[in-house]
Amino acid sequence: MDWAEKYRPATLGEIVGNTAAVRQMADWAKNWTRHAKPLLLYGKPGTGKTSSAYALAHDMNWEAIELNASDARTAAVIERVAGVGSTTGSLTGSSRKLIIIDEADNLQGTADRGGAKAIVDTIKDARQPILLIANELYGISGEIRSRCEPVQFRAIPARSIAPRLKYLCSAEKFTCTDAAIHAIAESAEGDVRSAVNMLWAAAIGREKIDDSQVHTSQKDERASVFTLISALFSKIPDEELMRISREVEDTPETIEQWIEGNLSHLNDPEAIGLAYGHLSRADEYLGYVYRRQYHTLWRYASAIMLLGVADAAGGRGIHARITPPERWQKMAAARKQKAIRIALLNKVAETMHIPQNTLRENYLSTVSMMVENKPEAYARELDLDANQLNYFLNDKAKTQEILKILAAETKEREKAEKEVEKHLKKAARERPGRKKPVKEAPPDAESASPAGTAGGVSFGKEKQQEPMSGIAAPVGAETGPATSESGRPGPVRPETAKPGPVKKGACEPGLPKKPEPATAAEEKPAEPEKRRSSTSQSTLF
Repeated sequence: MDWAEKYRPATLGEIVGNTAAVRQMADWAKNWTRHAKPLLLYGKPGTGKTSSAYALAHDMNWEAIELNASDARTAAVIERVAGVGSTTGSLTGSSRKLIIIDEADNLQGTADRGGAKAIVDTIKDARQPILLIANELYGISGEIRSRCEPVQFRAIPARSIAPRLKYLCSAEKFTCTDAAIHAIAESAEGDVRSAVNMLWAAAIGREKIDDSQVHTSQKDERASVFTLISALFSKIPDEELMRISREVEDTPETIEQWIEGNLSHLNDPEAIGLAYGHLSRADEYLGYVYRRQYHTLWRYASAIMLLGVADAAGGRGIHARITPPERWQKMAAARKQKAIRIALLNKVAETMHIPQNTLRENYLSTVSMMVENKPEAYARELDLDANQLNYFLNDKAKTQEILKILAAETKEREKAEKEVEKHLKKAARERPGRKKPVKEAPPDAESASPAGTAGGVSFGKEKQQEPMSGIAAPVGAETGPATSESGRPGPVRPETAKPGPVKKGACEPGLPKKPEPATAAEEKPAEPEKRRSSTSQSTLF
């Protein structure tokens, strides 16, 4: 295992540099609510973005779920991994789940089709904290940027990298001179991962390294096109200018367009004309390359455009900001407008349940008039951002004014929701526990009063004193409970009570009426039943 992975920081306290960014992440995690914006970590590679994300999950006891550029990040994959993960709880016992979307600025190609829109939908519906990581802030779509809280990770100075390298040397028990550590830290250019890998590569097969052995693992440095354009208008040797051009990764066609876009910074019209002549000649060689596929001519085209323009500039230098070619800027603006239009059509079509083609061909002008008449209401209904609302209004000042009103409304609504959630949690904590009901024992028959047992049944000690079935106790008996023919006990009569005369067919209060014996006259109706049954049988058969 390489040292960069083996010694990856486990907590936020072990992160090298970027103290302000780490503090911002910790505050965000401690105060996180469902209405908090996701964090967007951006900065150069090797500055600790991914390590900080995992360290944050460790410190907060959150389960980390990562989706990086090595995975196919289509809409379906993001919905399955990040979308479901952000709306469900954790099964590992952790309080929350941290959704980490690494290299969010590399959502492109067929492998990531629909990924950007799926990320926006995930952010809208998330019930778990989300953290995005990118190298370039503006490599991410504006819709995602507007819904995130940016956190910048800056290049780490060499004085902060050196102590980390000394710690690794001590942990691996090998010797490294201070000069070698300083050389590695300086050559890393703020990239801690690169510095650790250089130290690891230099230590392979050695027990001690010094500054003379560090050059074998130097970081591969590449010049940018900005460095080349700046050197082109400066007084530097031709050999140095050609060396810089070989380090630039762009093709000669791209370099030619950059040179053409910045020739206007020259103040001398004669120098500008001479420079355009050299560019024209170089363009002929590039044409030969395309027509005949003879790429050896690239070297001649590069030499003519660079050395010729440098000679025409005469080392005057550029005192203005180096800008991309104007044609590129127009193409970028056109692509941006197209992306805004497509996103807008998606929103309106989904809200109004109209197919996109029908909306674009028949109703887009009508929708534009509706938005212009009531911009605030439709911006709220369609959830329009600044670019989408300005597409209809074509007035940036009015657009910003409306968005400020909507932002204030959203802030008040979130504040009210937080207050409600706070009161609900407080009420849940203060709610008294439920007491278990106490079971009362059944009253004894001896202590029961006549009024309390009238019409009721007691199954206490009286049940053991029940007489045998069919034997009734005397009416005037003073001992034992009174019973009916069914064997059920009656109320207990006080000992001092004396029975009075009992009329025929009457009974005491609370006692069931005693049935009288049947007479012979009452038994006669049974005979017709027999006759009816015999008659019915004779009729059937």
